[in-house]
Amino acid sequence: MSKKQALNILNESRIGTMATVQSNKPHSRYMTFYNEEFTLYTPTNKNTHKVEDIEANPYTHILIGYEGEGFGDAFLEIEGKVSESTDESLKEKIWKDNMKHWFEGPDDPNLLILVVKPSTIRLMNKSGKPPETIEF
Repeated sequence: MSKKQALNILNESRIGTMATVQSNKPHSRYMTFYNEEFTLYTPTNKNTHKVEDIEANPYTHILIGYEGEGFGDAFLEIEGKVSESTDESLKEKIWKDNMKHWFEGPDDPNLLILVVKPSTIRLMNKSGKPPETIEF
């Protein structure tokens, strides 16, 4: 698989779904993602169910990159492990003004950054070709 293609999708796509396990069942929600290479960052409120889910089971499954064009639209399936960060420099780095809807600023004590380290990334639906896998 081309790591370059996967990085292009990550660099161009910000909205994806993130699944966690809640009461032994999958639960997905749309999240905004930022990346440095293959590490993903997503802001959240520290008092959410997803944080409880991750503290109980730190593994996630993310879908990102689908643009709605249909067959042939490449996207990524990412399996990874999530950790939590309150690092002030990281909060500053990913802060965007549209986050003011949920947080007072990058120093808001409720702002938590979820850090996703992938174990597997699959490039899917690439013009009808079979999935390609990167293992980490």
